[in-house]
This record gives sequence, C-alpha cells and structure tokens, in this order.
Amino acid sequence: MNTKKLLITAFVVFIVLEVLGYLIHNVLLSSTYAMEDIAKVFRPMEEMESKMWVMWVADLIWSFFFVFIFAKGYENKGLMEGVRYGVYMGLFVQFTAAYAQYVVYPLPYSLTFQWFVYGFIVYVILGALTAVLYKPVAKPTE
Repeated sequence: MNTKKLLITAFVVFIVLEVLGYLIHNVLLSSTYAMEDIAKVFRPMEEMESKMWVMWVADLIWSFFFVFIFAKGYENKGLMEGVRYGVYMGLFVQFTAAYAQYVVYPLPYSLTFQWFVYGFIVYVILGALTAVLYKPVAKPTE
C-alpha cells in the first residue's frame, strides 16, 4: 500500500466530498429543507453551523477509510475499478443510510429517494476519483 498516495487521495476525496455535499444540500435540496414540515425535523441553522466542525472531522475520517478500503483491495484495473467500487459502496452505505432515515424521521419519501440517488452518484464519482488518483506511477523501463 502506498501511504503517501493514500493520504493525498483521501484529502482530495474529502475536498470533493465537501464540495458535492454543499451542492447537493445547499443548492439542490435547499428549497426542500426550507419546507415547514421538513425544517422542523432538523436543528436550527445556527446550531447546525456551530457543530459543522464535527461533520468535517467525520467526513475526513470517512474519506480516509473510503480510500483505505479501496487500497486494500486495489487490483490496478483502472477507472472502472473505481466506478465499480463506488457502486458497491454507494449501495452498501448510501442506500441503507437513506432508507434508515426514512424509517426513523418523519421525512417525505421523495427526500429519502433524493438522498439515495444524489449520494449514490457521489459514491460513484468518488470511487472513480480514487481509482485515478491512487493509481501507481508507472516505473520507467530500462
């Protein structure tokens, strides 16, 4: 396992995860979250903002393990290895997380479905990115 590549890849995955999370939750879903029935399920915005550092730490740890698990099973099969990894992880994590939230919280099914779809897409993108960045540098032939 290439530790330097793992750490660099994990950091880039973290940055892309944060950007995509912002686009999904602050742009695409912002009007949904503002709906009265949905807004009352969440903490007030000021309280969420004061706790945002917890999410960043959790996402940084998540990014490390996302890349670490990929690296442990790395087969050097290119971009499609990462896409496949993203599909597997998206179904494993995002599907179960989104639908568990639907059971626990009084949320509309449409929001749960959007969380799953957007999250699944993020996993595929991050899997592909991981495969591209973690790929070892070809050794020069002599």
